[in-house]
Amino acid sequence: MPDAETATAQIDAHIEALAPAFREAMQHLRAVIRAAAPEAEEIITYAMPGIGLEGPLVSYCAFKTHCSLFPMGNSVFTGMEDEIAPWRTSKGTLQFTPDAPLPDALVIRIVKARIAENIARTAQRKARRRSPKA
Repeated sequence: MPDAETATAQIDAHIEALAPAFREAMQHLRAVIRAAAPEAEEIITYAMPGIGLEGPLVSYCAFKTHCSLFPMGNSVFTGMEDEIAPWRTSKGTLQFTPDAPLPDALVIRIVKARIAENIARTAQRKARRRSPKA
């Protein structure tokens, strides 16, 4: 995995190469994601821009006709069914177009939920390592 500085440069280049409407949408999404998780670092995951904290949190990408936010699985969507209904197109993906972006509040909620999932998973792993074998 590239270091954070290299990942940031790769993400900058990736976004800069996009068509203007997609570039704007990805720049905005990136800013919202980073603001929701200022302690996270930018990463490249599954060959896409993303952020990580205690493991990958979310990734995002622009495709030919749409943009996608990938929250690394669909468990984060539990309890958000109505809120994500207009965008959820498959397990673990929210697709949108530059002219109809995801609401910032939804992106923030997803990122914060993913942070909680990763922190809980890390705590469980540490607890298992500390517990004596039966």
